[in-house]
Amino acid sequence: MEILESIILGAVQGLTEFLPVSSSGHLQLAKELLGVELEENLTFDVTLHAATVLSTIVVLWGEIWGLIKGVFSRGMNDEKRYFVKLVISMLPIGVVGFMLKDQINAMLSSSYIMIIVGAMLLLTAALLSFAYYARPRQKSTISYRDSFIIGLSQAVASMPGLSRSGTTIATGLLLGNEKSAVATFSFLMVLAPILGETLLEVIDGGMSMAGVGTGALVAGFLASFIVGCLACKYMINIVKRGKLIWFAIYCAVVGVVAISSYFI
Repeated sequence: MEILESIILGAVQGLTEFLPVSSSGHLQLAKELLGVELEENLTFDVTLHAATVLSTIVVLWGEIWGLIKGVFSRGMNDEKRYFVKLVISMLPIGVVGFMLKDQINAMLSSSYIMIIVGAMLLLTAALLSFAYYARPRQKSTISYRDSFIIGLSQAVASMPGLSRSGTTIATGLLLGNEKSAVATFSFLMVLAPILGETLLEVIDGGMSMAGVGTGALVAGFLASFIVGCLACKYMINIVKRGKLIWFAIYCAVVGVVAISSYFI
């Protein structure tokens, strides 16, 4: 992989991570357009995801630091309850990552990955459309039950092309939670799983460099982090205020293009 290709892929990851349009799906589409073939897709993808997680920490540091101080203070408080909810939401993705890691990696390297990505983008469009038109009663506080259900949706979104943020936000809205509360919860709940996955890759010696040079990997990480910082700062408000139907239409169009590319 050339450094320029790595930078482009990192920028795509950094931009799409914070929109309900599937960063993994766009990453695969970008690889297809650039003609990039990696023997170990998961290693490169995890590296870019780690960069966007770092950008999330940088941009949302105020909220994260307030949460940390509350967790380590005496007595039960809102921060500790919120932290427990985040932990609950992370349990399903932890199980999926542990049990299905090899299958997901094999899927990313399969010849029919564009069909999978396209189908999951169409499913993302359907979920966003349903959440947009549904009008459940809105709650300002996410419950423990809702945290687990949102966590289940994040686990399902391990499928390439199924937007993690789109799925979790749509699920939270359908459960009757306010968009602002769900958006922030959605971005925070992914921090530990991605960082944990990166750490496990390093410990297990699984950070294979097949097809990716050190320079390209570093360039991709930096591009993903820098663009991620800019995107996170501005896109969270766009997601909070924006109409999900426009993202749904976009995902539907890209999904059709992805499926069509397999047959062309």
